[in-house]
Amino acid sequence: MSRAQLDKQPHEVAAMFDGVASRYDLTNTVLSFGQDRGWRRATRSALGLRPGDRVLDLGAGTGVSTEELARSGAYAVGVDLSLGMLLAGRRVRPDVPLLAGDALRLPFADATFDAVTISFALRNMVDTGAALRELARVTRPGGRLVVCEFSHPTSRAFRTVYLSYLMRSLPAVARAVSSNPDAYVYLAESIRAWPDQAGLSARIMDSGWAKVAWRNLSGGVVALHRATRV
Repeated sequence: MSRAQLDKQPHEVAAMFDGVASRYDLTNTVLSFGQDRGWRRATRSALGLRPGDRVLDLGAGTGVSTEELARSGAYAVGVDLSLGMLLAGRRVRPDVPLLAGDALRLPFADATFDAVTISFALRNMVDTGAALRELARVTRPGGRLVVCEFSHPTSRAFRTVYLSYLMRSLPAVARAVSSNPDAYVYLAESIRAWPDQAGLSARIMDSGWAKVAWRNLSGGVVALHRATRV
């Protein structure tokens, strides 16, 4: 299957990402005009990682985000459902710990991690609340969560331009650089259907996290949501 539907069946999502794995990192950099690197650095900074911390990078894909987290001195492990993405990551990042796993049934004991994060993958979950609760389960009390995800630009005029790019230009650019451009039609649709900053904050709080706050990046194209494990 070349793309998933918005009901987000896990096998469809995994197959879709298998199909874009070979050029996924390059495509993301092109489509984001290089801003993806700054978003990864901002996520690492928001987590407040210290040497010796254990951090889980859920939806890690090829491990480029996991590698960024490890620059803090923390022990970072990535988990993803797509075997194609993991294999692509292991070829170029053999020293980054990458594991296959289901976000709704993580292969870790309770309170394993000091911090957890998920970047641009929460909206692909069949049950976002269950994924957030599972992240809470494997986080120690007082541990941190950072969700880096596409959101809603704060300027109405910019949002109009952004949505036009998202639904028209992004698939066209993807055809030039992606190994599976049809998948980016789903990605654009999933971004447009995703809740705004306040809406995602409510979902995080409803899933058992406390002290939820957000910070906009790139004018609200992306938002970092931070929370604490009770």
